[in-house]
Formats: sequence, C-alpha cells, structure tokens
Amino acid sequence: MLPTTSVNSRSQGNGALSPRDAARHTAGAKRYKYLRRLFHFRQMDFEFALWQMLYLFTSPQRVYRNFHYRKQTKDQWARDDPAFLVLLSVWLCVSTVGFGFVLDMGFFETIKLLLWVVFIDCVGVGLLIATLMWFVSNKYLVKQQNRDYDVEWGYAFDVHLNAFYPLLVILHFIQLFFINYVIISDSVIGYFVGNTLWLIAIGYYIYVTFLGYSALPFLKNTAILLYPFALLIMLYLISLACGWNFTKMLCSFYKYRVK
Repeated sequence: MLPTTSVNSRSQGNGALSPRDAARHTAGAKRYKYLRRLFHFRQMDFEFALWQMLYLFTSPQRVYRNFHYRKQTKDQWARDDPAFLVLLSVWLCVSTVGFGFVLDMGFFETIKLLLWVVFIDCVGVGLLIATLMWFVSNKYLVKQQNRDYDVEWGYAFDVHLNAFYPLLVILHFIQLFFINYVIISDSVIGYFVGNTLWLIAIGYYIYVTFLGYSALPFLKNTAILLYPFALLIMLYLISLACGWNFTKMLCSFYKYRVK
C-alpha cells in the first residue's frame, strides 16, 4: 500500500502543519524534550557524542554535516540529545580539578573554581555569545529570499559548545603539563609557549564558530566571522613584544576569585 498523508497532519494538503504538529516543533517543545532527556542517561548516545568530540579536533566539518542530517530527519538544527553537554560537563570537572591541583589550591578553593568555570566561563559566557550570534545572524546574515528560515537559538548555543570544547582541552588540559615548569617562568620561552597555546585555542574557537554558521545554507557573508583572526594575531604579536604572559595572568585571576 502506498503511504498517504493524513488530513490531520496537513492542512488540506497545502503542506502546512496542523496545530498539533506545529506545537511539537515550537522552541518550547524542543527545549522541554531536550531537558527531559537530560535525566535519562540510557537514552543518550554517548558513543556518538565522543565521536563528535574527536572530530571537532580532526575534521569539524564532518560534525556539522551531521547537523544537516538532523535537520532533514528531525526538522531541527540543534541537538536533541544532551549527551554532548553531559560529557563536556565531565571534561570541565576533570580539567578544573587538574587546574586546582597544578595551582596548589585547597579542596574548597577547587570547588569554587569549578563552579565559576561551569556557570560563568562556559554557561554564562555561552548564553551571552549564543544570544548575540543568534541576534546578529538572524538580523544581518539571513538571505533576503529565505526570510522563512531563521537560526535556532539552540543551534547557536550548540555552536558555542562545539567551539568551546577544543578551547577547553587546549587551555585546561594540554596547558597543565607546561604551567609550572615552562609557562609561568619569567623567560621568553614561557610566555611564548603559553601565548601560543592561547592563540591556537581562541583561533580554534573562531574557526569552529565560523564553520557552524557557514553550514547553514540560508545564511550569507559568514566569512565576516573570520575577521576576529586579524585582531587575535595582532594581540598575539603585541603580547610577545611586550612580554605579557596570558596564562600567568589567568592563574593569578583564578587564585584571586576563589579566595
């Protein structure tokens, strides 16, 4: 038997969703479904989330091709599985504990640092960046002929999480092995290694963010998202010329805000 389209699912065959189906595709309904799955670990695909984390380093384009597939199959760009967020939270906890150990922090100081990193550095800053990028992309980057499309806020937040993960691994994990013995020393090698890691981490954030928005076919002029690279390189060269040690400043800031 050939598949047929129910009258209840479409409005008189004109392709419009019925009120019931339309309600399932609202932002609130998607957010409720996402948060509900957050408490059901057995429903999460952690293997696929680990695959995404790996390819965010080696081939981030493949990660965003999967977002295309989700749009075709589930009619949304944003993730509907919180497994990536859960694993990212685990990474945040582990790396922050390592940072506290390297900086010789006590137990309660490490807990304070963990709360700051999770709720301020990742979530708080992420909410601000995602909201800003959501507004700018919908206001200025949507093609004129595609005004029926818009960037989902959830997708903007997913792009932030994708870009934040490599930055986290570089600055809160790889850098740990060099802090005490190389980076925080007052030598040229120290601030060269530290600032170079910052350059790579923030550069990764900018590039993965650019890939996220350039993957949306209804956006234009997404190349402007690469412009911050010029400012980043300029700050990097100035820091080397002036002897600024970004990592040393970060460590001092971490110790100050957990007192």
